[in-house]
Amino acid sequence: MKAHWLEGEGGAIDPQTLIDNDVLYQQIDTHPARYRTPVDELKTTRGYVQEDIVELNPQTPDLDAICAKFIGEHFHDDDEVRFVLEGEGIFDIRSRDDRYMRVQVKKGDLIVVPAKRHHRFMLTETKSIRCVRLFKDQSGWVPHYRG
Repeated sequence: MKAHWLEGEGGAIDPQTLIDNDVLYQQIDTHPARYRTPVDELKTTRGYVQEDIVELNPQTPDLDAICAKFIGEHFHDDDEVRFVLEGEGIFDIRSRDDRYMRVQVKKGDLIVVPAKRHHRFMLTETKSIRCVRLFKDQSGWVPHYRG
């Protein structure tokens, strides 16, 4: 994980700053036999009941149209949980004082963007990511775009 401020004075962001802004970050081994326990513990402690895997790569049909849905600033009624199994992506997440924190996630990174927190997502130049997603209820994952 690499994180820095996009606005204001700029500078690096450490994991504690993410925590102070209600963003959970963890590094987890991506081997299926080793990530299952921490992911299941997260599901239990935070009430996530559904899980799937999403993958985007240059061979994904309509990749640009799919990515265009994520680039607009939005929030969800549920947390946005991503555990990166392969590839990388970028989350721009609004801090408590409404500044953008840019968080680049890669293989082994788990991030939880809290419910009702404005953010946007984009792929890096590799245009490839494969993630475990967790949900309390998929209906809570509808995007609400900022006007």
